Amino acid sequence: MCAWKTRGLRGSTLEELVNRTNERYRDMGLALIQKIPTPITPINMDKDSRHITLAYFDQKSTVDYIGAVQGIPICFDAKECQNDRFPLANVHEHQIRFMSDFEAQEGIAFLLIYYVHRDEMYYLCLKDLLYFLNRAENGGRKSFLYEELDPAYRIPVKHGVLIPYLDILQKDLERRQQEESEHTSGCP
Repeated sequence: MCAWKTRGLRGSTLEELVNRTNERYRDMGLALIQKIPTPITPINMDKDSRHITLAYFDQKSTVDYIGAVQGIPICFDAKECQNDRFPLANVHEHQIRFMSDFEAQEGIAFLLIYYVHRDEMYYLCLKDLLYFLNRAENGGRKSFLYEELDPAYRIPVKHGVLIPYLDILQKDLERRQQEESEHTSGCP
């Protein structure tokens, strides 16, 4: 039985799952994460229903979500992947620039990737995303494979939270502390 579908959310979008997770984290006092709306300019509206029928994007958006977890600033984007090959073109240059700038200000930036066909969710650190992008810029694959992901960053199923990404964020923070400790102590 699939982890994500067993919670009665069949047919829900990834965004809805992340939004509900963020609401739960807020209710638990663990985090305050907000969805960043994509700015649009309406062109046509249906006068009867007052729904926008045609619009254009005002500017390139940054990432899907931004906020704080126990005082740590985070930002992330949520992406879906239909097969085992994630195209790097799914992450736009302005998003990469924003996430890099965010981490330069001591925040944590990452992607949540939902592999639809596997019904699995992964946390991809910005550092790993940049590795794949650098590889592509140097003539390598313009995507990365599911098999290249660190299984330790697979988001587990957990009772009470739809997408318990804070567990993996903690693992990311511990890895960063370890790398910083090795860097400052002069270890290879």
